[in-house]
Amino acid sequence: MQQEYAEYGDQYIDGAWRPSRDSGTIPVLNPATEQVLATVPAGAAADVDAAVAAARRAARGWAATTREERLALLTRLRDGLADAQAEITSTVVAELGAPVGFAGAVHAGLPLTVTTSYLSLLAGYSFEERIGNSVVFAEPAGVVAAITPWNYPLHQIVAKVVPALAAGCPVVLKPAEDTPLVARLFARLVDEAGFPAGVFNLVTGTGAVAGAALAAHPEVDVVSFTGSTAVGRQVAEAAGRGLKRVALELGGKSANVVLPGADLARAVNVNVANVFANSGQTCSAWTRLLVHADQYEEALALAAKAAEKYVPGDPADPRTRIGPLVNARQLDRVRGYLEGALDQGARVVAGGPEPLAELPTGHYVRPTVLADVTPEMTVAQEEVFGPVLAVLPYRDEDHAVEIANGTAYGLAGGVWAANTDTAAAFARRLDTGQVDLNGGRFNPLAPFGGYKDSGLGRELGRHGLEEFLQYKSLQY
Repeated sequence: MQQEYAEYGDQYIDGAWRPSRDSGTIPVLNPATEQVLATVPAGAAADVDAAVAAARRAARGWAATTREERLALLTRLRDGLADAQAEITSTVVAELGAPVGFAGAVHAGLPLTVTTSYLSLLAGYSFEERIGNSVVFAEPAGVVAAITPWNYPLHQIVAKVVPALAAGCPVVLKPAEDTPLVARLFARLVDEAGFPAGVFNLVTGTGAVAGAALAAHPEVDVVSFTGSTAVGRQVAEAAGRGLKRVALELGGKSANVVLPGADLARAVNVNVANVFANSGQTCSAWTRLLVHADQYEEALALAAKAAEKYVPGDPADPRTRIGPLVNARQLDRVRGYLEGALDQGARVVAGGPEPLAELPTGHYVRPTVLADVTPEMTVAQEEVFGPVLAVLPYRDEDHAVEIANGTAYGLAGGVWAANTDTAAAFARRLDTGQVDLNGGRFNPLAPFGGYKDSGLGRELGRHGLEEFLQYKSLQY
């Protein structure tokens, strides 16, 4: 699965690969080997202007297409994603460092599932509705700027681009600079599917330059951004000056609450797997495990034992369950949080901030479980974005709710109880966008998004489609 080195100098604009208007380049590194995989253009304002202009020219024609025309093209795109599963997997292993098994199942498989779900949704969606003496039409919201992160690079592209295209909106995509290769692969599949020129455009570049230019562009109507809360605020401010619609999927500090009577061993093991998946680089990860004080020591022992199964290693090896972090900056960030937690009184029961002597090359961190964490500690309040689980005790259910809701975030969570009714009643008290009950499965048709500093708007399913629609009522 070794990627061959390549130098790319083009952007996908107006239906073709065209030379970038900026001479700057971005190196793409393999986080396991620290070797350069490729270089891509560091697009700037001129590339963004050209891409947005192409999308604007395509907007009315694409909006006027029939449901059947859009379905036919999106079906070809879905088929292309299906045929490219192996290539997608190897690309994500190389540029993100995700273990090959996880990359195949999630990084390649989930985008295919989500795309397929939108085909079914589009086929049955009603774009008009009679309300009293009015007919209300759901119309495309216009040119969409999609700015996506590196942690689930293709899933986040699909979660924005596919519903936008299904709604009749042209798109300009600016992917994360750490993982642009899978974005280029997606652009190739769009091209092969035969979408009209300008309906989809790709500009690689940095967030500070290309992303900022795209968010503030006067000819963009909708900005859909996934990333940190700090950058999300900047995007919202830039978009707000132009009164653009904004959808923001931001950070998280999710709590997994195990109530007395639940299967503690299963809850802890699932929580460890949840946090360590993708090297902890998941915004919705349950990074805080809350257990009753009477079960605290038992939960710590279970978590430490579960953590032993996650030995960092070569992501291309099928036996590896946890790979490196995406880059050196992320490695320094996670180690900094761990060292800060220890300074504030936390105790390591598995892992820790020390470098892995057996893996001197690559951005590897020890999967870590922390005890003696208090709710006000930095590691219990801020998003670490690494394989770090903080275990906290609670006195009673009210105290558990107080701890779970006691951060600026509200993206996800879990609740475990003796039965689902008890779990659901507790979950309704949490200030968060989605909660898994007793290990409930991810549902690509359910809305995904958060409360508070975790963002605005929703992705996936009907709610994700409607982020790209606006409404017109005709009164008779």
